Amino acid sequence: MTSAELPELSGNVALVTGASRGIGYGVAEALVARGDRVCITGRNEDALKEAVDRLGADRVIGVAGKAHDEAHQAAAVERTMEAFGRVDYLVNNAGTNPVFGPIADLDLNVARKVFETNVVSALGFAQRTWHAWQKDNGGAIVNIASVAGLSASPFIGAYGISKAAMINLTVQLAHEFAPKVRVNAIAPAVVKTKFAAALYEGREAEAAAAYPLGRLGVPSDIGGAAAFLTSAQSDWITGQTLVVDGGIFLNAGVA
Repeated sequence: MTSAELPELSGNVALVTGASRGIGYGVAEALVARGDRVCITGRNEDALKEAVDRLGADRVIGVAGKAHDEAHQAAAVERTMEAFGRVDYLVNNAGTNPVFGPIADLDLNVARKVFETNVVSALGFAQRTWHAWQKDNGGAIVNIASVAGLSASPFIGAYGISKAAMINLTVQLAHEFAPKVRVNAIAPAVVKTKFAAALYEGREAEAAAAYPLGRLGVPSDIGGAAAFLTSAQSDWITGQTLVVDGGIFLNAGVA
């Protein structure tokens, strides 16, 4: 999208974590497309710069760092406030899933890493945006959870448990931050990203066949949902988890 094609500024500002690619990038793209200014985060500085350039450096900034690093959390919020003067929306997308296998053999240090990145970092970012802007001015938070947090998730148990915790974190934050800030979650099924490639690579048609809508998700599917949950159209929605799954849960219990 060229500068001439960009919509008028909405006046709103978002911070999207883990957004150099994949779902986070799809969310940032949707918010920029409606006129928001956005700060994106990611671990790789080069990838982050490329994402900023693609999204539009006149409206997007990047802050590199690891999501679980408290100094990075502080820097991202501070930089957003310095650059744009506000932070209306937080989208907690940064996540990790470094292990595949039965939970009986799960390395507890790996489990701690998953929770630090997927849950504790989301709480840290929420605390900081709350104190920096939202407590006095309002806004919305969207946590990117997963359908893995809503049912048993064979071989990605640590990830599923962390996403279940994120869904409960959403409820807790929604209760405590009301009425100023609405807090909701999105629970995607398999979305075509590098992060989820192991779940469909080399067998996409087979994987997609299980979905009533006949395809896997793409980042823009989640971007659209996040745009809705940070819009005036969702002003009476808080504490909810929106399942965006191509209908896969419709098959539960069907042989």
